[in-house]
Amino acid sequence: MLSYLRPNMYVESLDSISPMQLQELGIKGLIIDLDNTVTPWNAMEVGPKVTRWFKGLKQYGIKCCVASNNSEHRVAGVANALGIPFVYKAKKPRRRAFHQALKVIGTGINDTAVVGDQLFTDVLGGNRLGMYTILVLPISKREWIGTRFMRCLERLVFWAMDLPEGAKVRR
Repeated sequence: MLSYLRPNMYVESLDSISPMQLQELGIKGLIIDLDNTVTPWNAMEVGPKVTRWFKGLKQYGIKCCVASNNSEHRVAGVANALGIPFVYKAKKPRRRAFHQALKVIGTGINDTAVVGDQLFTDVLGGNRLGMYTILVLPISKREWIGTRFMRCLERLVFWAMDLPEGAKVRR
């Protein structure tokens, strides 16, 4: 079971992920979480570093889709500002949303990575399908109460897998 929770890569933030490195890994598409991955929890503004990162992905021909468990209004606001498609009320880690996102961007399981800040939604969902998974540190400590509870469980998993919690790590 722990293997489903182990990310292939663990980095500090989105802009720590090199588009060139993704291309070298054969990644042509990204399914990206929203809250605390692209923006702080419940924020509608995208920071300039993140905006530049998304533009860099386009230059490398890497397609993106935001997949979030949040509402349509919340997800659409950010995704539209970035000019990328989205899947809302995703119910991650269920497979359906990941399949929807793959269809939207036209990539497959073997050439798409999942990027997010949570083990039990993003990493678990991507690993269940056999996709490459990238865990990023949460942008903010401010989170939905359910997520805060899951963070306690994540700390146990980090310990069990000997992953450095909160460290700048590439795996």
